[in-house]
Amino acid sequence: MAENRVTGQEGRRVVSTGIRRALSSGDMVPGQRLVEQELAETFRATRSCVREALQDLAAEDLVELIPRRGARVRAVSVDEAVQITECRASLEGLCARRAAGVATEEQRDILRETREDMSKAVAAGDPETYSALNRRLHDLIAEISGQKVAQGLLDRLNGQMVRYQFRLSLRPGRPAQSLPQHLAIIDAILAGDPEAAEAASRAHLDSVVEALRATPGES
Repeated sequence: MAENRVTGQEGRRVVSTGIRRALSSGDMVPGQRLVEQELAETFRATRSCVREALQDLAAEDLVELIPRRGARVRAVSVDEAVQITECRASLEGLCARRAAGVATEEQRDILRETREDMSKAVAAGDPETYSALNRRLHDLIAEISGQKVAQGLLDRLNGQMVRYQFRLSLRPGRPAQSLPQHLAIIDAILAGDPEAAEAASRAHLDSVVEALRATPGES
């Protein structure tokens, strides 16, 4: 019933957060139509909240608003994905550098645990778990860095990259290739070496760019 629906700024936040999570999990895919009434039912929000949330997401280039046709999840080409990743390289390099200088012992323990879990996932041939840990690691480094502006920009950029991040993680041999790169970032942060952390982060994102450019059948 309408009285049970969230409204106002809270409803707007619930809808936009829900759509972002659906994009991250692959429950929503590029090109998918976003129907206001269906979203209102899914998130128990008013249609006005849905419209406002879609406008917010369109401003972040996650959604396209098409006159007289509604909204859909925006598709990102390989060329654009490469450019996004090049921007991520600068931002994530900055975060890794800062994280190496400020990480607490508790945060270092989490990094050590993540390091072990990623290694186990690759050894077990479990790319889906590895993909989830990959996202967790990148988010964790940004969080540790305390660089809120970079963190916000990365959240926006990463939302547009979900499709390719998921595909790369499932590409045969890719987890084994990227694992040493991730471990190098972790080890540099644990060693408190800002220069090495930034260099390792940038090297990893350079590798992602190369993998994206090798994506067959897309432009």
